[in-house]
Amino acid sequence: MNSPKPELPEINKEDRTPLVDVLLEMLAWQQKQIDELAQEILKLKGETTKPKIKPSTMDKEGAPGSDDSSSKRKKGPRRSKKGNLKIDETQIIQPDEIPEGSRFKGYQDRVIQDITFQTHNIRYRLAEYITPEGLTILGQLPEDIQGGSFGKSLIAFILYQYHHQHVTQPLLLEQIRDLGVDISSGKLSYILTEDLDDFHAEKDELLKTGLSVSKYIHTDDTGARHKGQNGYCTHIGNDFFAWFSSTESKSRINFLNCLSQGKTTLYTLNTGAIEYMAQNKLSVVILATLENISVCINTAPDGCEWLDQQGIVKPRHRKIVTEGALMGGLLDQGISSDFSIISDDAGQFNVFDHALCWIHAERVINRLIPLNDSHTKAVDDARDQLWSIYHDLKAYKLNPVTEQASSIRQRFQILCSTKTCYETLNQALGRMGKNQHELLRVLDKPYLPLHNNLSERDIRDYVKKRKISGSTRSDAGRKARDTFASLKKTCRKHGMSFWGYLKSRLLKLEGIPPLSEVIRAAAASG
Repeated sequence: MNSPKPELPEINKEDRTPLVDVLLEMLAWQQKQIDELAQEILKLKGETTKPKIKPSTMDKEGAPGSDDSSSKRKKGPRRSKKGNLKIDETQIIQPDEIPEGSRFKGYQDRVIQDITFQTHNIRYRLAEYITPEGLTILGQLPEDIQGGSFGKSLIAFILYQYHHQHVTQPLLLEQIRDLGVDISSGKLSYILTEDLDDFHAEKDELLKTGLSVSKYIHTDDTGARHKGQNGYCTHIGNDFFAWFSSTESKSRINFLNCLSQGKTTLYTLNTGAIEYMAQNKLSVVILATLENISVCINTAPDGCEWLDQQGIVKPRHRKIVTEGALMGGLLDQGISSDFSIISDDAGQFNVFDHALCWIHAERVINRLIPLNDSHTKAVDDARDQLWSIYHDLKAYKLNPVTEQASSIRQRFQILCSTKTCYETLNQALGRMGKNQHELLRVLDKPYLPLHNNLSERDIRDYVKKRKISGSTRSDAGRKARDTFASLKKTCRKHGMSFWGYLKSRLLKLEGIPPLSEVIRAAAASG
């Protein structure tokens, strides 16, 4: 049910053809919705549903299994599969019988990979003495295991299995018990959610550092139930970092609050804040009053109290002033007004210098339901022109030329103003034309990506975790899920083993610096 609902056009009484086409398309759209809902009802009732069988590609040219020589993959140079393996044990095996006079020629190596997976329980016997003065002295446990009954390697394994391998908590409990570990479900839950302050602190530094070294970020959100209530998880990131935050809202205020994480001052009235309020058509009377006020507020409750003191009571006015003050706080903390936000056209992300994803823009046209061959041809022609512009934008990113930028803008304007025989397509192109500035930002900033695929890829792993483990039940659990999703994705972006990262942090091993330093180094190297 992703195709857009057709809208009735404004037409002259003399020409009713567009209206008939739209009505027919609306009937087709409604039938499609009915069919999909019927299948969903059958699925919920446990009945057999219509299978989705993809067409075979076996007979297509270049498909796997075809006789087309161009489809055969070229073999690359053979690589040594075991050349870098660590050898833990070497055994020399002699032939069963060695005839007399045989000459030794050396060895043929056969490397067998295996794993030793077993518990390693240590009993620490703390020696106790009584001094001549009558005082008791006792041997001390190693610093890394004080205050607990489980070693750091076991804790690293638990965190890795749950957050990286997506093993559910009941299955994880069964697994480590099968290995011989005596642990309760409550203690396992504690390990997964509590005493993680160092990890939370490192996660908070990801956003602060990432924003400071970046010219743009990708962002998106997805559903995230918490305590039985619907909520949302917002992703912010780029090639250097990934950061997740789960909240109850996905408003613009919430997004600006996410960007403000770690900032000492949340709300600030400055020139940037006033400009934002004016652009969003705040009441002239309120705007004139705020222009003469200087405010720096640190918490949301204090912000609400300040709004009450100023007599700003209408929800729309409070919303605009809060958003503007949050924008002012971000600008005051060093984020440039030219900072780019790349999104899928969700309204809450339309702040600073907003850029849109071309993949999402094209989906509006791709989801149309043509009624006849003329409509189909019109849609195909529009998509061909759209992708032609997209490919030219990719070429422009590699070699920006002013004349080419002017040509691309002109072609885009012509496409969006085209009037075809398909009225719904005309409406879709018209809406796309209103987003010209956001879709063509790359012409002014060639370093910007043309799509928001990075954010969708990053958030997909979070969605997988949500589908497997369901919702979170405690605030500590939700915070832990956000933290380890952020740390894991950031490690992956820099080619680092998440298992190695966990062992480094828990066992205090050297080799993996703070992720904020890794981000700065990657940004400095280009």
